[in-house]
Amino acid sequence: MIVSEEPIASMACRSIRSIFVSDVHLGCMHSRADEFLEFLNSHDPESLYLVGDLIDGWKLRKKWRWPQSYNAILDRVEALSAQGTEVFYTPGNHDKFLRDFGKRFGFVTLSDEFVHTTADGRRFLIIHGDQFDKFETGAQWLSVLGSFAYDVLLTANSLFNRLFKRKGQSKFALSSAVKSQVKHLMRFISDYEQKLASHARKRLCEGIICGHIHAPNILEIDGIDYCNTGDWVEHCSALIEYSDGAMEIVFFDQEIAPTQKAALPAQNVVNRNAQQDYSKTEMPSLINRFLKRCHPLRLIRR
Repeated sequence: MIVSEEPIASMACRSIRSIFVSDVHLGCMHSRADEFLEFLNSHDPESLYLVGDLIDGWKLRKKWRWPQSYNAILDRVEALSAQGTEVFYTPGNHDKFLRDFGKRFGFVTLSDEFVHTTADGRRFLIIHGDQFDKFETGAQWLSVLGSFAYDVLLTANSLFNRLFKRKGQSKFALSSAVKSQVKHLMRFISDYEQKLASHARKRLCEGIICGHIHAPNILEIDGIDYCNTGDWVEHCSALIEYSDGAMEIVFFDQEIAPTQKAALPAQNVVNRNAQQDYSKTEMPSLINRFLKRCHPLRLIRR
């Protein structure tokens, strides 16, 4: 079930126009693939933006794991495209091997950046965001170390939640709690948000939609609407644009509530032209098509 902060009555007259998701991390043991598949099966948007790290190449390089649910996710994306949904994919740091492909492959449009025009005429820059992570660009070994530490937190979080469940308590987001308490992490996130807002301004956009830091949020930074879609490892969150142009973060897991208000109202502007059975040998259909064109996944599996 999806949880949002919008009153049900105000949502009844609106349809979902666009969906933005990032950081599903297929290949990571902590990926909430089943929940993500259920989410995709529940909606038929006009546009679907995969905002990076759909596939976790870092984990797949170390150990190949590909349950059937991953195939089902890729099949669902292909089915949405066949039904008329435009599918856009901006790779992230964990699936950057896809950046070697051209701008268009089959039903997926690939690019490091997209500009999305909302129903009420606002321009939003779509980017994963790893390009503005000073650790990812300047000291990748620290980024890898941080990824390892994050995995440790997620494993500990899973153990804690099993204990809380036995006591009848709600789930606890350990990583989010750590981020909110450690000052240097808060400074890193704030610096990251400022850089992306500045980048959107340079691209003559009113807002920016990104992922990467697994911190779902909507806020205004110096006149720029900053939107982070969150992730499908810890938060199970997505950014949704409604038919009136309003944007909101929704949470699939109803037991973990958002820590901040996450809704961006529509603007009164003139509308412009809008643009566990694991298979270790059989490649999923979509990836197999990529592999026939060039061979990035062979690099992953070394």
